[in-house]
Amino acid sequence: MADESAVPESTAVPAAFPDLSGVAQPPPARENLALVKDIQVVLTVELGRTDMIIQDILGLTPGKIIELDRLAGEPLDILVNGILLARGEVVVVDENFGVRLTSIIDPAQRAEALKREPPKN
Repeated sequence: MADESAVPESTAVPAAFPDLSGVAQPPPARENLALVKDIQVVLTVELGRTDMIIQDILGLTPGKIIELDRLAGEPLDILVNGILLARGEVVVVDENFGVRLTSIIDPAQRAEALKREPPKN
């Protein structure tokens, strides 16, 4: 008489996976960047900010001075779509104003700033 408490022999077989060595690898980062090169973004250079009441804004006339929250010589903020990307300084090129980048914001700092506050507009 056979032992009925014995476990039947397993019929499991090992999984078979296809050989992936010939599968194309993802394109390098430069090729990925080419996909977005023609997307238009808004670039903003911010000298500073101030809070004003409507009455003061209505009283603005040519020659009035608006005091900003930055000191002369402080770096300018350079924002892309409202997100701080870099800092820079004002330069004059052939009688036109320009901005020279002095530092690029670390990607980790940009990500952390996005978590803390909504983008500036």
